[in-house]
Amino acid sequence: MTESMRRVVVRSIDDIQLEQVSAPAPGDDELLVRSTLVGICGSDVHAALGDHPFIDLPYRPGHEVVGAVVAAGPGAEDFKPGDRIVVEPNLYCGQCPQCLAGRYNICEQLKVFGCQTAGAMADLFTIPADRVHRLPDGMTDRQAALIEPLATPVHAVAKAGDLTGRSVAVLGAGPIGLLTLIAAQYAGAARTVVTDLQPGKLERAQRLGADIILPADAPDLVADARKALDGPIDVVFDCVSRAQSMAQATELVAKGGQIIVVGVGAPGATPIRLDLVQDREIRIEGTLMYTADDYKTAMALISSGAVDTNEVITGVFPLAEAGQAFAAALDPDQVKVLVSVP
Repeated sequence: MTESMRRVVVRSIDDIQLEQVSAPAPGDDELLVRSTLVGICGSDVHAALGDHPFIDLPYRPGHEVVGAVVAAGPGAEDFKPGDRIVVEPNLYCGQCPQCLAGRYNICEQLKVFGCQTAGAMADLFTIPADRVHRLPDGMTDRQAALIEPLATPVHAVAKAGDLTGRSVAVLGAGPIGLLTLIAAQYAGAARTVVTDLQPGKLERAQRLGADIILPADAPDLVADARKALDGPIDVVFDCVSRAQSMAQATELVAKGGQIIVVGVGAPGATPIRLDLVQDREIRIEGTLMYTADDYKTAMALISSGAVDTNEVITGVFPLAEAGQAFAAALDPDQVKVLVSVP
């Protein structure tokens, strides 16, 4: 075991460096894990740009991680060296009312590994053993790298209830939007429409099964979407979470319908047509992260072959080029960018 290791530190989008730090050792109930693949998500990009409401700079990223166990601390001996794992990064207190109700994804003291703590974009990291899931036999590292990103849409789709026979709109065709489309189809959505500003993203959504694709800035977007789906839309997933997308969602959704806010919103107020919310009995609900059940569903969905990794994973960079990886993640033509740890 090395005495030092590399770890990525993000001070800004233009200042992303490797730092040399002491290699950690696992404590009680902890695992020492060697990173294999680490994803960059929208939250990471927002944080690097300095506009994430809950991540302060500098930070040490890496919450979407696939790895292999190197050593187990006392109390974690159920894991053996070489076990392939994926991290579920929500670090919760276990004592607050939400945790006691099983909703630890909204723990009152919630911290996220790789966001509020040092993460796994490094050679090695330690993590509580109860925060990892063993990978199914036969699942590749590339497939496993999509478990965490997919678990968020799986959790969001579960909030909508049974989607069988229902119409769905997904606003935004970035990584979360595309995975929300896949999760909604898996949950039985009958007809789907996806919107985005980038033609390339819309084409990708169509290849992934969207029935209708529409430019997000189309002047007649609401009318076009309703016409294409033969009426108002039962459930709208807002994966953009800005004033324009929320306005569109409120216009698109059917009476008695539901809007699920999936994307990280900008700090501050966002105007909403409360007259429509009240008159149409629209339910607006936020969604944060996931629980273990969502991870299990995401694994099953990936194992079923429903996720085309080649459509979702569009770039892989070595750890030494983490800065270039973040720059690539800013490119609207990219979907999921990964960092590989040799």
